[in-house]
Amino acid sequence: MTQTHGAKRFILAIDPQSPPEGLEGAVVAIGNFDGVHLGHLAVIGRAEALAARLGRPCAVLTFEPHPADFFNRERAVFRLSPLEAKARSLKRLGLDGMIVVPFDAALAGLPADRFIEEILLRRLNVSAVVAGYDFHFGAGRSGTPAFLRQAGARLGLGVEIVERVDAAGGGSAAGEAQRPASSTAIRASLETGDAAEAARLLGRPYSIVGEVLAGQKLGRELGYPTANIRPDPTCRLRHGIYAVRVEIAGVLHDGVASFGRRPTIDDNGEALLEAHLFDFSGDLYGRTVEVFFIGWIRPEEKFASLEALRAQIAADAAKAREMLRASSSP
Repeated sequence: MTQTHGAKRFILAIDPQSPPEGLEGAVVAIGNFDGVHLGHLAVIGRAEALAARLGRPCAVLTFEPHPADFFNRERAVFRLSPLEAKARSLKRLGLDGMIVVPFDAALAGLPADRFIEEILLRRLNVSAVVAGYDFHFGAGRSGTPAFLRQAGARLGLGVEIVERVDAAGGGSAAGEAQRPASSTAIRASLETGDAAEAARLLGRPYSIVGEVLAGQKLGRELGYPTANIRPDPTCRLRHGIYAVRVEIAGVLHDGVASFGRRPTIDDNGEALLEAHLFDFSGDLYGRTVEVFFIGWIRPEEKFASLEALRAQIAADAAKAREMLRASSSP
């Protein structure tokens, strides 16, 4: 399936059996790209530079589901950027497209040399590949960056490998090693509610993309109407209150958001993201928005009454405004 998004042609090709129209002979950045973090941006930037030199389109080649989910079905990976969010991030970077190859038993068992010959060359006819220093592929993860370089030289496929990227400002003590920009490190930060650290590793604030759902309208009754979003089921962001910015049709709006199970109302319900936008009025039901997490305010809490909850929401909103005034992100 191929989809075209927006004014600039961004091609989302899912399981193509031949080179997608518009991506013939593309230079591809290859990997999982969950989160599209600083390390991923280095790989994508190298691919863009190579594509410009060669006069070729530039795309990302990625896999769904996440390979870790395929091999360990009982514990789903906390997806930083599910498919729609990943495509949104890549389109924002100005890429020509994203190619998604299903990760199934056939692909998992494909030897590394056949992955190159059958997927990269025969099926997709790419002109060059750019990968990260830790990229492995093929049955048993036997394909290494060195193997990819050697095969590329033999088969006439351009190959570039990007070294590890450390996030700026890593390490709290003098001489402490910088923390590498990795999806694992970002997940760990988000699970503790450390939105600032996640943003440092991502190169931008963490965000959740979703369709605004009709809710119980309790927020409206309390004087704080919210846009309610059901996040990806794998999301393990720490439950609590956050200062946020919400993108609606390309425009950012400041706000405060609750992520969790609303213990004052129904602590057995599903986890929801409820964002209150400051100084905004309008019907958002059915629209897709992106919520950027700027800072952590507090854990979620069960209050004795709705009046106590209303007072705390007012305090949270004031704190969020303060945090957002001090932030230039995203």
